[in-house]
Amino acid sequence: MHILFLTDNFPPEVNAPASRTFEHAREWVKAGHQVTVITCAPNFPTGRVFDGYKNKLSQSEEMDGIRVIRVWTFIAANEGFLKRSLDYLSFALSALIASFGVRQVDVIVGTSPQFFTALSAFLVSLTKRRPWVFELRDIWPESIKVVGSLNDGAVLSSLEALEMFLYRRASHIVAVTHSFKATLARRGIDPAKIDVVTNGVDLANFSPKPRPEALAEKLGLSGKFVAGYVGTHGMAHGLDTLLDAAAILSKDPAAQNIRILLLGDGARKKLLVDRAAQMGLTNVVFVDSVPKSDVADYWALLDVSIIHLKKDPLFTTVIPSKLFECMAMGLPMLHGVEGESAEIVEREGVGEVFEPENAEMLATKLIALSYDTARLSQFSAQGLKATAKYDRQHLAASMLKIVKDIIALEDCS
Repeated sequence: MHILFLTDNFPPEVNAPASRTFEHAREWVKAGHQVTVITCAPNFPTGRVFDGYKNKLSQSEEMDGIRVIRVWTFIAANEGFLKRSLDYLSFALSALIASFGVRQVDVIVGTSPQFFTALSAFLVSLTKRRPWVFELRDIWPESIKVVGSLNDGAVLSSLEALEMFLYRRASHIVAVTHSFKATLARRGIDPAKIDVVTNGVDLANFSPKPRPEALAEKLGLSGKFVAGYVGTHGMAHGLDTLLDAAAILSKDPAAQNIRILLLGDGARKKLLVDRAAQMGLTNVVFVDSVPKSDVADYWALLDVSIIHLKKDPLFTTVIPSKLFECMAMGLPMLHGVEGESAEIVEREGVGEVFEPENAEMLATKLIALSYDTARLSQFSAQGLKATAKYDRQHLAASMLKIVKDIIALEDCS
């Protein structure tokens, strides 16, 4: 079987879509299948092309048996709706053109968050007369409306119409949360054409490890209780809440040993760094993005992980993939995301939840946990116990079965 996968995020980028696509494709290759990925030059989230790559018409490489075709795009940092839309549209067009050089394809997969990639997958499916799968990672364009990048109007209405068209025309939809499936069903999409394959974790890269003391010393974290956020510093993540919590902690005598680490890049990174400086925060440490192979070392610095998104009904349908990485590391969580992901945290007993954008509640829970080693140990043990349910190998096998069934159904029709 030959799977053609369209995604505008792929390693060496380290965000959730890149990791999921690579880890699934790697497992499919191990199972004896051919996988071709069409993507762009790695540049997320800064909008700068990574060292060793160029933004040119076409370049190819092989990664763990996966054929990777990188195409030219209009590259823009995540700084505005118009530029990002040009980025998305240029990838959709370039991916469509590149697909003509990929032969004997059995199925096409197009992944969100933005759905211009899915639009390209639909068009590729027409030219190749093969089924296509919409991998739904985000309810877009609703998510860009929530973060204030787009207001109600003709543009939003047109995008929503295109969104519904793609849902209806997809041969099948694979959603990453049960909430996404329920949302689509409420909007009139047949639930029978939607399967759920959640995010998960590559257990080969994430497992418990001792704190790297040399790194802790370098960052001024030796002997400190470290709480941290690892991931994109974007508009949806509401990381000002962490700075507000740090300000509260800085004034509390019981919290002088607590430090907050923020690792990653994104549209709001510079604003956050500048604001922390203006607030005079000495208990916050910023670190730029690191290679995927080094991320586990930074997770290992933490005593507790902070996961956070803005307080909005849309984000109750989201399950941040870092939740599963924390489980695999045996890392307790303070979880500031409502909805399905909070239910997982509470059901598995891997941490505590707090109200999104509630800095005072976050600070209070951080102080309490910094003095409660027994509770931290309990969360850690429960995380390791729950990890097996979210092993990426098993999840990749589940999605592979779905794809095989779609091909078989198409061939019989």
